[in-house]
Amino acid sequence: MISRLKVSRLKKNAERFNKRSRDTINDCLWLAPSFLGVSMFYIVPYFYIVSFSLIDSPIRRNFVFLDNFINLINNNAFRTATANTFSFSVIAVPLAVLLSLLIALMLEARIPLKSYFRTFFLSPLMVPVASVVLIWQVLFHPNGAINELIILFGADAIDWMQSEYSQLVVVVLFLWKNLGFNMILFMAALSNIPKELLETADVEGAGFFNKFVHIKIRYLSPTLLFVTILSLINSFKVFREVYLLTGDYPYGRLYLIQHFMNNIFRSLDYQRLAAAAVLMTIAMVIIIVILFIAENRFGRDVEE
Repeated sequence: MISRLKVSRLKKNAERFNKRSRDTINDCLWLAPSFLGVSMFYIVPYFYIVSFSLIDSPIRRNFVFLDNFINLINNNAFRTATANTFSFSVIAVPLAVLLSLLIALMLEARIPLKSYFRTFFLSPLMVPVASVVLIWQVLFHPNGAINELIILFGADAIDWMQSEYSQLVVVVLFLWKNLGFNMILFMAALSNIPKELLETADVEGAGFFNKFVHIKIRYLSPTLLFVTILSLINSFKVFREVYLLTGDYPYGRLYLIQHFMNNIFRSLDYQRLAAAAVLMTIAMVIIIVILFIAENRFGRDVEE
């Protein structure tokens, strides 16, 4: 009797193992095309770039280890571009997250003309980058609409893209372009918060602030992480708008890391270009890992 039970258990375990093996093989087969595509267009080229950053030239291919990185860090243009990119992201990303969250909370309430507000914030998503730049050129040109308004109040005209306000102009452009999409993500996350919790908090007399801190922000933590990462990536992509507005060598505060990489690519300095790309990737990975750790600790009680 005991031996039959053991045999039946062994058969069941073998069947479970075979089923798991078949499922694993099927999953691998389904994922294989995507993995091959990602490997071919992302993973393999990235390691090829890493190998470029460790040699002296594509022709001689002498291994120099960290010499390219040291030369890059000692380069004044690279340090300026890194500082400008960092300062822009530090200003633009928190504003993009906080303002879009505030707009989503505002549109969650019962306010008049809600659909018009939603359309207003979503309309920049439908505007091409070239059109956005054209609008900003009309507004912030030395003879543009903003300066005409300033002159009416007796002040002097400002060359916005060549002044200390240039980064502020690009921050406003970045927010105008990205707030709508972030707002939609937050509105979707707010609609998924259990209504029972909010109703219970209302019954117990909790105010808006307490509900937001102790309930809403907890359930919004995964969306906060996603929106922050998305805004961080978009802050690096603002180079397109800056390049169309100012060209290869803009005013000091608008000279971004992508300007530096674009200019050394034109000079065929592939080693420094590869080193800059590797450092940029490492910085992005470190920031994203820190954000994941913070979200995991903050939203752990919600998942439990």
